[in-house]
Amino acid sequence: MYWIVIYILGLAVLLSLIRLAIGPTAPDRVVAFDSVSSIVISLIVILSLQYGNHVYIDIAVVYALIGFLGTLAISKYLVGEHIGD
Repeated sequence: MYWIVIYILGLAVLLSLIRLAIGPTAPDRVVAFDSVSSIVISLIVILSLQYGNHVYIDIAVVYALIGFLGTLAISKYLVGEHIGD
């Protein structure tokens, strides 16, 4: 059952990467980047359940924090503010 979910999430990552590459505007690309980040976090959690290794959950949490900070930094850049503001 896990492998079916992994394949579906892999397809979702592929579609989001296509949107990231051809997105007509910068906000579209930011949303696609955030989607890829969220889907990869889901994949890491599913793989953690599949293999029974709970260390992957910690990796997913760190990846989520880095993805959030990256999305926040890109969003602030697009609005025109500095990171410290």
